[in-house]
Amino acid sequence: MTAPQTPPPYLPGHGLLAGRTAVVTAAAGAGIGGATARRLLEEGARVVLSDAHARRLGESEAELAAEFGAGRVAALPCDVTDESQVAALLDLVEERHGRLDIVVNNAGLGGTADLVDMTDAQWDKVLDVTLNGTFRCTRAALRRMKAAGGGGVVVNNASVVGWRAQRGQAHYAAAKAGVMALTRCAAVEAAAYGVRVNAVSPSLAMHPHLVKVTTPELLAELTSREAFGRYAEPWEVANVIVFLASGYSSYLTGEVLSVSSQHP
Repeated sequence: MTAPQTPPPYLPGHGLLAGRTAVVTAAAGAGIGGATARRLLEEGARVVLSDAHARRLGESEAELAAEFGAGRVAALPCDVTDESQVAALLDLVEERHGRLDIVVNNAGLGGTADLVDMTDAQWDKVLDVTLNGTFRCTRAALRRMKAAGGGGVVVNNASVVGWRAQRGQAHYAAAKAGVMALTRCAAVEAAAYGVRVNAVSPSLAMHPHLVKVTTPELLAELTSREAFGRYAEPWEVANVIVFLASGYSSYLTGEVLSVSSQHP
């Protein structure tokens, strides 16, 4: 096992997304979605946050608006299993800012159950949020980006379990493998109208609240698999999402970037 290394310094923004408008799902709180919203703002974008948890979303909106200005931050609760709520979210983006440039599909739902014990309801719930939700948001975004012209970017959040097996994760792994396949197929179609579709594939990204509800034994087991001997900070995944959303990845589409050493 590699001795745990400390995270690198937090990088300042460089205006990579100045003047662009982004929407991020599941963006409330301290996880990858919240870190991504912050990084997009630090890079100059206007950001519309969404989350199924209205209270946490309101708190995140207030915090970011106080730091970056109310004109650059908006929020709307959105359950990605409801197509009408997805449409309302993107309507808000266009009403506030005129066009949609970047969509980060971060919403996902996990769980642990051996396949022989898994119920249809458990399977359906994870698939509906994680895969179908990404499908609904991607479809809605591509329709608008195609109609508007001028390109755009979609970044989906996958997972290394979409590549490798992990006990108790059949529903989540199937959903994330589906997100990867959806990303590749959508990219081929969207290239015709100048839109790029890519995904990130994290392994273990943790934040203080998640650490508190993870047993020390499980956390030790998971971190022992990591090349750096530690879990990723959410902002380290967000940095890769920013790269995919920016002009630095202009010739990259249909790819799934592993933010980890665990690509098989």
